[in-house]
Amino acid sequence: MTDPNNPDRPEVPQVPQVPHEPQGPDVPGATPAEPPTSPPGPPAYGAPTPPPPAYGPPTQQPPTQQPTQQPPAHGTPTPPPPTYGAQGANPYAQTGPVRKPAILSILSLVAGIIGIIGSPIAVIPFVGGVMAMFFPAAAVVLGFVGKAKEPQARGLWLTGIITGFVGLALALLSVLIWGVLFASSTGYPG
Repeated sequence: MTDPNNPDRPEVPQVPQVPHEPQGPDVPGATPAEPPTSPPGPPAYGAPTPPPPAYGPPTQQPPTQQPTQQPPAHGTPTPPPPTYGAQGANPYAQTGPVRKPAILSILSLVAGIIGIIGSPIAVIPFVGGVMAMFFPAAAVVLGFVGKAKEPQARGLWLTGIITGFVGLALALLSVLIWGVLFASSTGYPG
């Protein structure tokens, strides 16, 4: 069998068309169903991905020209992922110099507070007064060292120095009172 118009080509037999969907009963007012469309495939490697759909009215953005990237050659390190934001800037980054914490001034303040709160231990004769001097003395020393090394923490080291001197005064007063009481009770002949 050959085509009468073209003797070199053989005639192609016609195949009957088969419907893609079975025909159901006709429902009045119904529209024929459309065949489902497949979702688009993933973009090619290095191709820019479209932005996700935004809510609200569309906004006009200037078109950006993105350079096409070639896949890295075998054995070469891959570049780091792109940074997000304006020019790769970190909105949480500190702009000024990094401040060190005022550890000495904080310790001075804490030792001064403990020295005042712990001053009732001074009711123990002599030993209590001597023990009550340790924390306030540490507060005074740490306060003056903090003053020299951490001038920006003025409130902390100044409070530590003041509470340290108050704690030292309470401890010395305790030792003095116990000394007077013991001296007057021994009954030295006079």
